[in-house]
Amino acid sequence: MASSVAATAAQAYTYTRPSGLDEGLLGLSTSGGTTGSGPQAHPYFFSGVLTQAAPAAAALLALADVAQTRYFQPRPTSFRDPVVTCNGDRIRMESFSACGGVYARLDVLEPALDGEVHERGTTNVDVNGPLREALARVGGSDPLHLAVGAEELAVTTVDGAVVEKKVPLPDRWLRGFAEVQVITAGFDLRGELKGPDAVRFLRSLPRGSRGPLWAVPAGRTLRATSRPAAGAVCLAGPDRLRTMLPLLRFARAMRVYGPSAGDGGGPVSSVWELELPGMRYVLTLSPQHSRGFSGEGAVLDALSTDEAAGDADLVGALLSFEPRVEPDLLAERSGLSLERTKAALVQLGTSGRVGFDAAEAAFFHRELPYDPARVADLNPRLRSARTLVEDGAVRFTGEDAAVVLSNGTERQVRFEGDRVTCTCPWWFDHRGRRGPCKHVLAARMVRREVAVEAAR
Repeated sequence: MASSVAATAAQAYTYTRPSGLDEGLLGLSTSGGTTGSGPQAHPYFFSGVLTQAAPAAAALLALADVAQTRYFQPRPTSFRDPVVTCNGDRIRMESFSACGGVYARLDVLEPALDGEVHERGTTNVDVNGPLREALARVGGSDPLHLAVGAEELAVTTVDGAVVEKKVPLPDRWLRGFAEVQVITAGFDLRGELKGPDAVRFLRSLPRGSRGPLWAVPAGRTLRATSRPAAGAVCLAGPDRLRTMLPLLRFARAMRVYGPSAGDGGGPVSSVWELELPGMRYVLTLSPQHSRGFSGEGAVLDALSTDEAAGDADLVGALLSFEPRVEPDLLAERSGLSLERTKAALVQLGTSGRVGFDAAEAAFFHRELPYDPARVADLNPRLRSARTLVEDGAVRFTGEDAAVVLSNGTERQVRFEGDRVTCTCPWWFDHRGRRGPCKHVLAARMVRREVAVEAAR
């Protein structure tokens, strides 16, 4: 029971009024967040017009549906308000499914926005039941007025009432935010379908299937198969794409992103992007229906390096909520090499300070409105590896071989170029596909320490 309590903390949201849709004005109330001018209790990001009201309303509903869905072992769950970032020329809305296996993002781009940006930054926005009911009624081609936050005097109610929510926020949910952009940063475009072909493909997927499928390019469309093949993209749990179905009437295209295919390594994550008028609705799926992103281990190497952590502090101070983070420019401004700058961006991603946009193959700046230290401090494999190092459990028997004493058993770690292996059960089960085990992490830490000492 104690571990369950430690793995969850209550996230408090405070809004000056509920978000609502009234007489053509969509008012999204903001909670505490970070802006270009510093922390603010209720940041005021944007006021103007959504030029594509119907698809925007439908996509926001889809995002909210993901946030309250537990795709694995469905049961009632608390709702977590979306994270919203204003990057100047676009507004990004992000959320995770309750089970932590689906990451959803809605990018409202410049062609769909006509108004004034008051501030750049990140916050949570209130999404409630009455707002969802109102969004479901939005239709036609009329523009929709939008305010993300508002001036303080405009939002204070007559009786001074505020909206307060306290929602359990599991650590796996926070760690998922950190993992997903590190994983997808290595993805490439694997398939592109025009609107009608995307509609046919998504509607052809088997219902209720939880096992992994693979989407194979077939002419102008994709074909779902039960076995991996060269050029295929993993589709683990096709029912997790169902929030795209109400958006198909607006779809202009669908793009699919994934890692290098055909390696025979089993199920992997994938990114599914639906292009809407002036917007993109994006779903990133974990490798298996029953697997959340929090245990994928993609961030562990970055979290375990002292140099990247120091570089990340320097690079992070230069960010200013850009819609596209340019590593070349950051390298020039920071005085770091391009390689170290890119490593620093990965490190920033591990604490949620940057996300990754597969459509533009670029990081973007955002500051999650949660404590970033929790992401690193509550990673069990990293904690265990640091304990092994502190206890002197790592002993190198050669330049590329180490013995790690763990729970009374010696584990053999071998470095073979870019590949590292271990004799522990975790490595045998996953072969590095879910990040390094604690023994490999500990051996890498000691190896780096030795290299640094030798260079002095």
